[in-house]
Amino acid sequence: MARAAKKSKAKQSGESTPRKSLAGRFRPTRWLVRVAVRGGLGLLAVVVLLVVLYRVVDPPTTYTMWSEGKRLGAPVDQVWVDADDIAPVMLRSVVAAEDANFCTHWGFDMKAIRTAIEEGGNRGASTLSQQTVKNVYLWQGRSWPRKALEAMITPLVEAVWPKRRILEVYLNIAEFDEGVFGVGAAAEHYFGVSADALSPTQAARLAAILPDPKDRSASRPSNFVQRRSAQIRDGAATIRRDGRDDCFE
Repeated sequence: MARAAKKSKAKQSGESTPRKSLAGRFRPTRWLVRVAVRGGLGLLAVVVLLVVLYRVVDPPTTYTMWSEGKRLGAPVDQVWVDADDIAPVMLRSVVAAEDANFCTHWGFDMKAIRTAIEEGGNRGASTLSQQTVKNVYLWQGRSWPRKALEAMITPLVEAVWPKRRILEVYLNIAEFDEGVFGVGAAAEHYFGVSADALSPTQAARLAAILPDPKDRSASRPSNFVQRRSAQIRDGAATIRRDGRDDCFE
């Protein structure tokens, strides 16, 4: 009886050892999932922090500015100008040129997106909010990862930033010429005036070159830029008349 009991205990002890070692075995898949989740949550926390921070703090630089300065071998030309020191017609002009429904959408213009899909166009559906997110937090170029991040961050920016702040940041980080960023530097570069002294025609010309600033000039406008700026000037006046500037004026 005693020997049988000892054998039984030994058997039980022998069976329990593999179970313990199996439970403590390293599992790469589970570890990778845990690391990915923690990394994703950490990245989300950083993004939320930066969105909240940049509501009141001006972004010191962007990836685009850094890469352009590195390419040119010299610092870029950029001077931050508060929205109160930018001619109101400049704000209306960029809205007329890039995002006429800026005050009515929550970051995505669904009507413009549907139209772009139907027409098969490569441009025209991106809102000023999306462009601001891309310029501040992400990088240039077309890729699904960038578009996915842009789609996730844009609603957060819309929820935290006032519309006027979105326009202010956009106008201060947009590229207007090679190495020239922001409306303050652009106004001086093209017209020799400060941002608050821009005329309706000058503001419309600056807005007209934004999609392709390195191949267009506001001070020496091509026929296309002249026609485009005339349309933008009319659009800015229309936006003011029908109240579509209420969210940022």
